[in-house]
Amino acid sequence: MQTTGIVRRRAAERRRDTLDRLAAERDVWVSTGHPDRGPHQVPLWFLWDGHAVWMCTSATSVTVRNLREEPRVRLALPDTFDVVLLQGEAECYPAQEVPGDAAEAFNAKFGWDPRTEEGPFVYVRVVPKTVLAWRGEPELRGRVIMRDGTWQE
Repeated sequence: MQTTGIVRRRAAERRRDTLDRLAAERDVWVSTGHPDRGPHQVPLWFLWDGHAVWMCTSATSVTVRNLREEPRVRLALPDTFDVVLLQGEAECYPAQEVPGDAAEAFNAKFGWDPRTEEGPFVYVRVVPKTVLAWRGEPELRGRVIMRDGTWQE
């Protein structure tokens, strides 16, 4: 692994960079698991509201079926050099029961309102309990920037 030029960031810098990416990026990899069927991973659009990640998918998707059995989830931003992983428990909201501000923000970001679709959709909310962030091997130490829902300093 090439590490030339990587400057190790402090926790506050990693937190700021992570929050910037959560606010700006569009896609997140969602990893769920089912006790009988095993792991499942898909990319979904997401919205960061400052405290939680919001996603939306079909109510009949494998992701939603898995989350109803096992709500623990891992999310990953799609960059293998600037890694951001979030872990938490998912809450599922049928599209007609989602808080209005979350649905409106999702619609504003993506120009899509699942509440108006014919098929049933579910909004998934994940409040991170753990966040890891690192750029290359020099940042592996100290990569946990949130533990038990608290940002590390």
